[in-house]
Amino acid sequence: MKYKRDLMKNTVIITIGKFSTQLVGFLLLPLYTSILSTEEYGSYDLLNTISIFLIPFITFLMEEAMFRFLIDAKTEKEKSEVISQTMCFSVISILIQCTLFFLIFKFFHYPYTEYLILFIISSILSTLAGSLCRGTSQFKLYAVFNFLSGLLNVLLNILFIAVIRMGLPGLFLSYIISNSVISLWILIKLKVYKDLSFKKINPKLMKSMLFYSLPLVPNSLSWIIINISDRLIIATFMGISYSGIYAIANKFPSIINTMYNFFYMAWKESSAKVVKEKNSAQYYNSIYKQLNNFLIAVTIMLLAFMPFIFPILIKNEYVEAYQYIPLLLFAIYFSNISSFYGGIFAAYKNTKVMGLSTVVSAILNVVINLALIKFIGLYAAILSTFVSMFIVFLYRKKKIKEYVTLEKTGYLWYSVLVCAILTFIYYSNNLIIILFGALLGTLYSIYINRDMIASMKNLVKEKVRKKRVKA
Repeated sequence: MKYKRDLMKNTVIITIGKFSTQLVGFLLLPLYTSILSTEEYGSYDLLNTISIFLIPFITFLMEEAMFRFLIDAKTEKEKSEVISQTMCFSVISILIQCTLFFLIFKFFHYPYTEYLILFIISSILSTLAGSLCRGTSQFKLYAVFNFLSGLLNVLLNILFIAVIRMGLPGLFLSYIISNSVISLWILIKLKVYKDLSFKKINPKLMKSMLFYSLPLVPNSLSWIIINISDRLIIATFMGISYSGIYAIANKFPSIINTMYNFFYMAWKESSAKVVKEKNSAQYYNSIYKQLNNFLIAVTIMLLAFMPFIFPILIKNEYVEAYQYIPLLLFAIYFSNISSFYGGIFAAYKNTKVMGLSTVVSAILNVVINLALIKFIGLYAAILSTFVSMFIVFLYRKKKIKEYVTLEKTGYLWYSVLVCAILTFIYYSNNLIIILFGALLGTLYSIYINRDMIASMKNLVKEKVRKKRVKA
């Protein structure tokens, strides 16, 4: 199917653009943990999460509406109108709300207020540039955008933290400068200034876009609440240094999120384009099966090789983070499957389901965390995250049946068994057993993904054959 080929191609393009710099950024963890204290890194992680929490209030996630409505736009005039609604709304909202937040933070003498506001504005510019690239199907440009932004961020991190020794402000500045410069370049390259006109504001179109985007605000905020509540509760009841430990524990499961997001960026476009096709259910099932097996494999591989990776990348000051990683890995797995369902809901323009499920989940996360943190410490945050993401998974799995019947994937109980064995091995200190776990995880991951591996091999062979014929 053409859509499947396009999905694979776009995923590869996005991966090339983002993975290399994100890998380098991940390898900078030893730099962060050796130069920055747990308090500094915990403060950065907390401020970063706060900025992510505030952004949906400022943009109303109109960039998501722009992306979705651009896919349906047939003419250049329609595309121009969609872009104009988004950009005009964003400019006005940034000017009003960022000024308001600045005054509030200044009144309460909040540290790093200037950095935080600039951090928020640069993040908004980045999401607008990225959504515009994807909405106009310019995935190669999107990959270039991410590559250049990530590369500049890494270089500035090294300069500001390792060379100049600026500490926490250096982390903020590297992100602000890299995102702002590259995002503005992309917006200029796509000639957004031609579409930025208040004369093009269409009340009917604006209403439709807001009707789509507004339910995504509680959805986005709820996911953020799940993250920010953990950090705030940890910082309040246990101290900011434990927030830093929790942040490091999340770094490794976030690898799954990173890899999934490469796919998800292309999936949202693909699921929307195929929604009106007769064989859309077959297509969704095919992608669902392959994605599920891939995510299981990534989870298993991280669980199997973490005993080797963690001591190399992380300094002794953060060693406590090791014990919290397995349950976070499983939580991220359920989060990503839920996100896959979300792509289908977005294709049908039903964003209410996404909002409702995550609001309930966020409330549950806070309640569990507050109830247990005095008794089990950091494990309260880990457990509340897992439970909340599992609840979202169950609810969306039930609601997705209203649109498409997704068949049960194979290897479910085998995967549960392998994960249970590897979790037991994870906490053992026996090198022989750990090596056995690494071998088991590798072989099982290859086995459940053998069809996808075979398809990729055939695709490569076909491309090589075509090149030889042309030569």
